[in-house]
Amino acid sequence: MIKDFACKETEKIFSRRISLRLPRDIQKIARRKLEIVEAAELLVDLRIPPNNHLEKLSKDRKGQYSIRINDQWRICFEWRKGDAYNVEIIDYH
Repeated sequence: MIKDFACKETEKIFSRRISLRLPRDIQKIARRKLEIVEAAELLVDLRIPPNNHLEKLSKDRKGQYSIRINDQWRICFEWRKGDAYNVEIIDYH
């Protein structure tokens, strides 16, 4: 379950509103991926579908995980006790 968001634009997309700051072409896919994060009970649940490419991050994002929206955009979050915190959509490149 998503407990909180690191950015308001991500929360808008999750709430089925349109973000003017994020590309329109990723918003439908991003919403679907956020719904997958919301439904996950275990971190390993996010390995399916395989195109999520669940990754444990390092360096300045140590303690976070990401799943892919596409080649450029990611949903990053912290996972604690079955819940996602500080969820945000970022341009990873």
